Amino acid sequence: MSEPVAVDGRARLLLALAAVAVAFAAADTYVVVLALPDMMAAVGVPIDQLQRAAPIVSGFLLGYVAMLPLIGRIADLRGRVPVLVAALVLFAAGSLVTTLAYDMPSMVGGRFLQGVGGGGLVPATLALVADLYPAQRRGVPLGVVSAVQELGSVLGPLFGAVVIAVADWRAIFAINLAVGLVLAAAIRAAGGFEARSARTSTTGPPDLVGMVLLFITLVSGALVFVQPAQLLRDLTWGQLFIPVTGDSRWLAPLGLVTIGAAVLLLARCLTARRPLVDLRDWWGSMREADLTGALLLAVALAGVILAFATADPRIQVFSDQGIWYLAGGALAAAAFAVHLGRAEAPLVPRGALRRTPAWGSMLVSLFIGAALIAALIDIPIFARTTIYGDSQLMAALVLVRFLVVLPIGAVVGGYLTRSLPAGVVTAIGMAFAAAGFVGMSRWDIAALESWTATVPLVLGGFGFGLALAPVNAAVLATTDDHVHGLASAFVVVARMVGMLVGISALTTIGLRRYYAEQSDLPNVRDVCDGRSRCAEFTLLLKEAGIVQEHVVFLGAAWCAVAAGVLALALFRGAPTRAATVSPWPTSTT
Repeated sequence: MSEPVAVDGRARLLLALAAVAVAFAAADTYVVVLALPDMMAAVGVPIDQLQRAAPIVSGFLLGYVAMLPLIGRIADLRGRVPVLVAALVLFAAGSLVTTLAYDMPSMVGGRFLQGVGGGGLVPATLALVADLYPAQRRGVPLGVVSAVQELGSVLGPLFGAVVIAVADWRAIFAINLAVGLVLAAAIRAAGGFEARSARTSTTGPPDLVGMVLLFITLVSGALVFVQPAQLLRDLTWGQLFIPVTGDSRWLAPLGLVTIGAAVLLLARCLTARRPLVDLRDWWGSMREADLTGALLLAVALAGVILAFATADPRIQVFSDQGIWYLAGGALAAAAFAVHLGRAEAPLVPRGALRRTPAWGSMLVSLFIGAALIAALIDIPIFARTTIYGDSQLMAALVLVRFLVVLPIGAVVGGYLTRSLPAGVVTAIGMAFAAAGFVGMSRWDIAALESWTATVPLVLGGFGFGLALAPVNAAVLATTDDHVHGLASAFVVVARMVGMLVGISALTTIGLRRYYAEQSDLPNVRDVCDGRSRCAEFTLLLKEAGIVQEHVVFLGAAWCAVAAGVLALALFRGAPTRAATVSPWPTSTT
């Protein structure tokens, strides 16, 4: 493996900016939970039809997960800084579309772009750590990056609550747009040391024609989205918003101008000598990264995401169309496997993940995701079932007790990885997490009213934090430099898939126990003296719901135990500690 770049002040600044970008994207993932009701209302979806809003969430997940391997591979081929900047620009573009969204397709499209951009930041940042630090010194910076990312998940709901309290939900995404562009510019400036490896020179006059076309596209497009009332009522300007044919606003004169300017901008970027965005170069990077293989893998991942993310976890493992999504994903996965064997330069280079800790990191990450999602989803559910009723805010504050110690655990895990084997640190973290879940499985209906309920929450959050850095350190230490971005992407994908499958499986098991408990309840009229409902019977239903959550927590504990045992078995020999030597030969590729 090549020697890491000398870590000077500029490199540290670059890594800090990349970590902040990752944290900001993580915050956006959680902030939508609070904004979702208002977003639904803005596109005409009633609050009592929550399932119709599923594409807003699944669209983001689809962009986040399905495109990760391709982005990670491009980061290996093109460089970390160009991918970080491009990801932030995509995230900003998605924020702009979401801000201006007027119907479900436009909102889902914006969220998809946000997912692609936000997801692309993670593997590029983790690979940047590997570029800057040798394997034995990566634990602490990986822990810090993970801590900053998890801090974003803590601050996200609080940020959303503050913005919604003083402004419209669109302000959240307008802020995302501004921050994304500022971070993109800052990372581009701080990454000057890597610009020498970029394919396109940064010197020369700007593409004025491209800038004019971009301006026309943005301004006219924004007017098509917003359709200001004053312009619509004007006898002259209002003509620009009347469709030439059909009823789509994009077939109005202003919409056609937007489409025409966008097409000309695309042609300019493909043909100009010094384009505003060198799409030819990016297209070449995608082809070099194996675009065909990436698309096949994206379809396979999309099948899993759509099958589970669009389901109602209260009543089903996956959605009504889930079996077809999974069947399509399986076919795409089979085609991807065949393609890997035949392609001259496949998405996953041959032997790239051959070392046991490399592919083992993905398996461990899968089980960590399955356990973690139980905490993120079922702790608030338990809080609402027992003492907080319909208060989303109070239930979220219970979860904050779990989330707030995650960053602390991540930093501690990074430090421990320098002196202890990665498998041992991961196993310790998962033991803490399992113990926390066991404690949660003993909560009764009044448990959250006592300070003692905080103990398993803190224990579990700290344990998950401990495991973040060693898992990433293990995969980076046992893969070659030219696949660090790809390997990091697969670890993230594995965790996200584990979260989707885990919540469906654990909820299904819990529901079976709930229905069994419910069937053993006495008749409601016997309990309520002939009435159809009373406080005593409601209490019995709550206790049945508590039993369901206990089953989910215990299932999550077993997932955590499995992750710890697998880490001990599969991370052996990973050279993540100071003064350790890799047992595997290094590649000179």
